[in-house]
Amino acid sequence: MRLGFVSAILPDLTLRQVVEFAFEAGYSCVELMCWPKGKAERRYAGVTHLDVADFGRKKADEVRRLLEGTGVGISSLGYYPNYLSPDREEADRVLAHFKKVIQAAALLEVGRVTTFIGRDWTKSVDENWPRFLKVWKPLVKYAQDRDVRIGIENCPMLFTNDEWPGGKNLATSPKIWRRMFEDIPSYHLGLNYDPSHMVWQQMDYIKPLWEFKDRIYHVHAKDVRLDRDRLNDVGVLATPLQYHTPKLPGLGEVDWGRFLSVLGDVGYGGPVCVEVEDRAYEGSVQMRKSALRQSAKFLLQYMY
Repeated sequence: MRLGFVSAILPDLTLRQVVEFAFEAGYSCVELMCWPKGKAERRYAGVTHLDVADFGRKKADEVRRLLEGTGVGISSLGYYPNYLSPDREEADRVLAHFKKVIQAAALLEVGRVTTFIGRDWTKSVDENWPRFLKVWKPLVKYAQDRDVRIGIENCPMLFTNDEWPGGKNLATSPKIWRRMFEDIPSYHLGLNYDPSHMVWQQMDYIKPLWEFKDRIYHVHAKDVRLDRDRLNDVGVLATPLQYHTPKLPGLGEVDWGRFLSVLGDVGYGGPVCVEVEDRAYEGSVQMRKSALRQSAKFLLQYMY
């Protein structure tokens, strides 16, 4: 396994500064954010460490030389919008950008991109399914033709009343993953597995590692603390941030020793990228860097 981090937590830094810090802090790879330049629509979005808008071989060579100079690799190119938005103009725009992310991954020979499926949050899973197939079958073919694998994160993207009741990402549970892979069997579609999203949904985050071991292409290392008193007060029908808090690895409820040991047992040898969304560490660039150093020190004791 290779330890990395999600670059979204360091929006103030240039690409060079990100990879130089990664090397200094003991990381071997980085998931680089590839949002189009412009105003962010939510926290951790809108970060552009790799601008894919006009990305050709010359720029790819420049990035490769930078990486070779630091010894840090790219775990994936990340972009996390809503491809199934009921706003068709938005959906078309983000889909066009994602194709550029895939092209950049191919040019860099990264071979992996990470994202969400998307969802019309006002509709059921079944009601979303025909559009999911219409959008994603050709999109997976597009990635397959360029030898790029897509890792879908399992975050429900349900945080505010604006995303209620369904959230903005379909791929939230083993039942849905199973259906996804049955309808789109290409192995260029897989998972960016984050155990923290299973915890607050009250799901087993270990068992799916065995069933989906051949579909896990990328892993996010984020922890979560369930606040039982708050949950008892608002119930599971509340928006999740009313009863759970994202934390650094080791400060929440994920058993990282067990999780990483089983991940190794199922044969996973890919990137495990720390995703910092812990507000207690977001006061400054130095605090966010400290969060990454602390996370690396904690996780490396369990990794080989």
